[in-house]
Amino acid sequence: MGAAIPALALSRMARAAEAMTRPVAGPIASGPFTPDWNSLSAYQTPDWFRDAKFGIWAHWGPQCEPEFGDWYGRLMYEEGSDAYRHHVQKYGHPSKFGFKDVIHQWKAEQWNPDALMALYKRAGAKYFMALANHHDNFDLYNSRHQPDWNATSMGPRKDLIAGWSRAARANGLRFGVSVHAAHAWTWFETAQRADKNGPHAGVPYDGNLTRADGKGQWWEGRDPQALYAQRHPLSKADGDGGVHHEQWHWGGGAAIPNQAYCDNFYARTRDLIDSYDPDIVYYDDTVLPLWPFSDVGLRLAAHMYNRSIATKGKLEAVVNGKILNAQQRRALVLDVERGQLNQIEPLPWQTCTCIGSWHYDRRVYDHNAYKSARTVVHILIDVVSKNGNLLLSVPVRGDGTIDEKEQAIVEEIGHWMARNSEGIYDTRPWAVFGEGPVMKEAPAMSGAGFNEGKTKPFSAADIRFTTKGEAVYAFVMGWPETGKVVIESMRSGGPHLAKRVARVELLGSGRKLAFRQTAQGLQVTLPADKPALAYANALKIT
Repeated sequence: MGAAIPALALSRMARAAEAMTRPVAGPIASGPFTPDWNSLSAYQTPDWFRDAKFGIWAHWGPQCEPEFGDWYGRLMYEEGSDAYRHHVQKYGHPSKFGFKDVIHQWKAEQWNPDALMALYKRAGAKYFMALANHHDNFDLYNSRHQPDWNATSMGPRKDLIAGWSRAARANGLRFGVSVHAAHAWTWFETAQRADKNGPHAGVPYDGNLTRADGKGQWWEGRDPQALYAQRHPLSKADGDGGVHHEQWHWGGGAAIPNQAYCDNFYARTRDLIDSYDPDIVYYDDTVLPLWPFSDVGLRLAAHMYNRSIATKGKLEAVVNGKILNAQQRRALVLDVERGQLNQIEPLPWQTCTCIGSWHYDRRVYDHNAYKSARTVVHILIDVVSKNGNLLLSVPVRGDGTIDEKEQAIVEEIGHWMARNSEGIYDTRPWAVFGEGPVMKEAPAMSGAGFNEGKTKPFSAADIRFTTKGEAVYAFVMGWPETGKVVIESMRSGGPHLAKRVARVELLGSGRKLAFRQTAQGLQVTLPADKPALAYANALKIT
């Protein structure tokens, strides 16, 4: 979804920003924010987001129909790839059955947003994110500016964003949308190719089709180019295909979208914001969509902030961006993909990760390769201790359901949260975020993230801290065999406690625990009976 950005690209992006193209046509909501970084850097993250800590994401669209994992709509056109071979076997050759035909087959016939949202609420989520479109350029809402290629006009023939929004708000969850379509311009370039070998060598894939080719076809009257966005020269052939590394950031010979494409993306996204009133918009882009050669993203951010003030009386909106510099981090809420930061951040941030692949992948299910509830809980605690939120994607099958293994993971997270969430919600970082062996080897993050799983697993020797009011919550990431915990950061005479410890209890039990505060640390004796889900135990210390 994101990628590292090299220093050379940074300098090129800075020059491009100075020579930005003319503003996209169309007004933004009136208010204090204007579409420039100096104005946007006055943004303050709303308390509801800082207090929520945990959200769940349905990264769900037509690419989940084949149940073959991430970026299917692009990889099915890469001759010889696993997705290509799967596609040929299941559907036929991509010159005859392309991604547009996958959309046509996708019906979402068992989708029940109310049941899923009730489950996610029980799991402890405070906000819910729905995919509004992916790099596949297909809008999952009643899109006035993508009328032929949206979920109300084909495929499910339902307004999925409206359904998700209603269900989330009925369950008291804040609602967000993720927007990924800015990259369709280069992401779908593979659809313009043809096989180099075999019986279909030289036969163009369906990304070359136009409206005129649809006579007598199921898609008659629709223009495939409005989906595939390929009326342009391809990105530099010896680059990385338009979507990896420098080309992801619109450098390195990537084809730059024309003004009409930028205008349409702005109109589509403005329509999404105005029609569904999301509390959060997540952009899967370096900084903002189409940055730095267009100010589309700046205009959308300013519009959302001003609109929030006008409709709610104060700024309640959140806009996520990736790979941000210091000024941009004041203007947006940083999102880190599949990774963690290794220090307490002064500004709120979010990590997004998934228990499997971003798009549903049957192979993950078959190989029992989902993240466990234990792993998710450990990530949540670690992120919250550093002033962050966790946005967790639970992959949804093409038919709109989650499988029973996912259901069990989500339910277990809910059981753990029911006991321990006091130390999660509404908290702030303590003086230090933690102690123990994992902290000492925390890897640095580069680019958009992707340092997840690069340390050894948490154990009872690892502790993470949060605080609220007069309490500090010490999360022990396991159950020590000795039944005793020593917290060095809370030693007597140490720099982090103004007063001596008066009480320690095991959260969720109400039990007062025996402890001694010495020069070596706070020594706590745990109860003899180990609680359920003892892989993370919150000590409430006052």
